[in-house]
Amino acid sequence: MAGVNNRVKTTNDIELKERLVAINRVTKVTKGGRAFSFSAIVVVGNENGIVGWGLGKAGEVTAAIAKGTESAKKNLIRVPVFKGTIPHEQSARFGGANVYLQPASHGTGVKAGGAMRAVLESVGITDVLAKSKGSSNPHNLVKATFEALNELRDAYTVAQNRNISVEKVFKG
Repeated sequence: MAGVNNRVKTTNDIELKERLVAINRVTKVTKGGRAFSFSAIVVVGNENGIVGWGLGKAGEVTAAIAKGTESAKKNLIRVPVFKGTIPHEQSARFGGANVYLQPASHGTGVKAGGAMRAVLESVGITDVLAKSKGSSNPHNLVKATFEALNELRDAYTVAQNRNISVEKVFKG
């Protein structure tokens, strides 16, 4: 659903933990030799439903990570987490990366790999089944996972949008 807006307005009172997803060393060959720079994909989250991602580029790894963290804090979203899992299954695509997320029962754990795992753990999801199809590029995987998480809606929100009771949402 394209109209879903889960953006978080302020970050002042939120304790965010950062996770480094990937670091790339970029080489630019010039007449004077090789110039190295680094790009870092960083995911930040409070492990309670708020998460954001950012990309930082700099001449040093630590500076790239710091820039990525600042960028991630600027585009936070709120994700509905219900009893440690997601409310319903969801799939999304970004570039060549396809992701599929499915709710799991308590005790399952985060069955996801690489970039998806970092995003899901930063949100605070403890039980989920996830599958990445297509490209394994961390940039596109993070963006596809965010797209899927941004489209999640809890039963209360669905009931509010349809002007019906929460019980009626589950009856169909």
